[in-house]
Amino acid sequence: MVNINEGAPVLAKAEIEINAYPDKVWSIITDIESWPQWNPDIKEVTLHGDLKPGTHFQWKAGPGKISSVLQNVEPPTLIAWTGKTMGINAIHVWKIETIDGKTIARSEESWDGLLSRAMHGRLQKMLEESLNSGLKYLKIEAEQ
Repeated sequence: MVNINEGAPVLAKAEIEINAYPDKVWSIITDIESWPQWNPDIKEVTLHGDLKPGTHFQWKAGPGKISSVLQNVEPPTLIAWTGKTMGINAIHVWKIETIDGKTIARSEESWDGLLSRAMHGRLQKMLEESLNSGLKYLKIEAEQ
């Protein structure tokens, strides 16, 4: 299983409680091409194949286009991918858990590379805001 790079210069983790079944949360996260419909931070997504390890997808979020590859797909609890944009090597992991009958969605991401080291402070804030807003939009979509 792929994990985020705990030694990366930019790293963020966030979680949220969602009042929906884990399967519903999973179906929203894994319908990759529908991300722009519920998350306004994501402008476009193209998935090149099925939802399985090794499948590539391109997407636009923030200032750049991101080229990603699915690494782990373990329904309905975990999906992870690696990605590259503007010299940043990213690893993103989504985890869905049920704790005391509540659905908890966790989003973790690490950024490594020259830009991540040079602009650590600004990129750290940007990543934290991105994870938190993504979780907020996921909660709104899942609880509808």
